[in-house]
Amino acid sequence: MNKLLIVGTVAFDAIETPFGKTNKILGGAGTYIGLSAANFDIESAIVSVVGDDFPQEYLDLLTDRNVDISAIEVVKGGKTFFWSGLYHNDLNSRDTLVTELNVLADFQPKVPQNFKTADVVMLGNLHPLVQASVLDQMNTKPKLVVLDTMNFWMDCALTELLDVIKRVDVITINDEEARQLSGEYSLVKAAAKIHAMGPKFVVIKKGEHGALLFHDSQIFFAPALPLEEVFDPTGAGDTFAGGFAGFITQSGNASFENMKNAIIYGSNLASFCVEKFGTERMVILDKEEVVARLRQFKSLTQFDIEL
Repeated sequence: MNKLLIVGTVAFDAIETPFGKTNKILGGAGTYIGLSAANFDIESAIVSVVGDDFPQEYLDLLTDRNVDISAIEVVKGGKTFFWSGLYHNDLNSRDTLVTELNVLADFQPKVPQNFKTADVVMLGNLHPLVQASVLDQMNTKPKLVVLDTMNFWMDCALTELLDVIKRVDVITINDEEARQLSGEYSLVKAAAKIHAMGPKFVVIKKGEHGALLFHDSQIFFAPALPLEEVFDPTGAGDTFAGGFAGFITQSGNASFENMKNAIIYGSNLASFCVEKFGTERMVILDKEEVVARLRQFKSLTQFDIEL
């Protein structure tokens, strides 16, 4: 069975949208990626850190889905990373209300021995030095390294971020971040500039407007599935990344043609994530629902045309 190594936050979130608000609930990039990747026939492990205030039941959610949590460090007396955000009416923009790094501030990732030869490495949104440390610990070069990052690291750790970008095969960022990183407004030009920084493949996420995949002169676009209700977009990008990386790991095929399928699988899983607050929808997701919605994607995007 192929192996996926996931690096990212396992955290508490408090979320407010026009549809309601939550107290502290399960969140974090590593959590969303792990729950998404659990929908594939692979071995996966999460490298992260939490405090001893983190409930065992949240860790059990991951182990129940065959996600290896042996590399999630629990710091005695420590407090878990906490983020709180307020979404505006369009759900495309948000304000960060609270960010408490807590145990994440001194996080030194430790890759488990049995995952140092992982086929795919998914570097979730974290400080670039932490991401680089994980790559340094691998015993063999992975078949594929996927990097997710955000504008915060572009603002405060750009040099370190560029060093990591040189070492990855795929970068996934949203359209705003792609423009900031490249200095180009056109996403086609932005992707070309980012491609020149190192990654062979550039994935630009556009939220409710789908996702773009760039490789040399090739471009693929996948729409987002139109949904009747969207409650909470938190974690949708990480869920997309988990679906993308999980599919590539399961198939063992990192070609451009296969990445088209990975984009669809990632978009499909992300469409479930936004239907409830936090990880609530991903926790109750079953395979029949995933397959049924994939059929919707297929009917949405396939057509016959005479040329």
